[in-house]
Amino acid sequence: MTTQLKARKLRQILGRMPSAVVCLSGGVDSALLLAMAAEVLGDRVTAFTADSPALPREELAQTAALVRQLGVRHVVRATHELENADYAANPSDRCYFCKTELLRTAAAVAAELGCQEVLIGTTADDLGGHRPGLRAAGEQGARHPLVEADLKKTEVRELAQQLELPVWDKPEMACLASRLPYGTPVTRERLGRIERFEQALGALGLTGLRVRLHDPVARLELPPEQIARAASSELREEIVRIGRACGFVYVTLDLAGYRRGAMNELLPAPERGPDAAQVTRALKGGTTQH
Repeated sequence: MTTQLKARKLRQILGRMPSAVVCLSGGVDSALLLAMAAEVLGDRVTAFTADSPALPREELAQTAALVRQLGVRHVVRATHELENADYAANPSDRCYFCKTELLRTAAAVAAELGCQEVLIGTTADDLGGHRPGLRAAGEQGARHPLVEADLKKTEVRELAQQLELPVWDKPEMACLASRLPYGTPVTRERLGRIERFEQALGALGLTGLRVRLHDPVARLELPPEQIARAASSELREEIVRIGRACGFVYVTLDLAGYRRGAMNELLPAPERGPDAAQVTRALKGGTTQH
């Protein structure tokens, strides 16, 4: 099926919904879902953003700007996953507790507004790997319209570019807690140090990066084409200085470069991926319970 046929299918799926709350993280997947939902549902769609301690302030500001551009009602509400000891302990299924908090808050917003559906921007490419958040989505009755339309990430970017969404080529962005090794407690102090270091590196022109915290070490994952520049005499000393100012004793470059889900490499093999076929059946079923 072509991308345009999948887009048509997505519009049909959305068109059968009386009203919806779209969970907007600021990435391209949820941005496209919101834009398409706004096109189909008009004022019957609301954007919801969880103001989490693990969400960089810059991301929150960019998300708000995107919603203003689309002319959609936007609800921003604080979430309190750090108060949950199960989340703060940072187990390998940390995302389950985070997503549960997010979707319960989204469901409360939907109930307040009289919206029938809660939607999240999972794509067909997101079904493999270590994805405990998908279990929470199933339990909370959220729908995944991009999965129902079988849209993959490259197709999402293609459609987002056609709609002239400013985030169409934005690098993938995971929450700040994903920078911590499993078992290292999630705290506001640690999240703040990571955010400050990543923001400063961005100001130096380094993009698509991750600061992985292994106290007292900061392990930098950069796109491979940026590693040489970061290690150059032009930037190396400045990066070390900034890292130490952010509370790290040592700053290292990971020569393997950035890769998605690097922290999962330490997990035992059985924990790294769910039964993708089972997840696909559950998500494409499109059942909802709020």
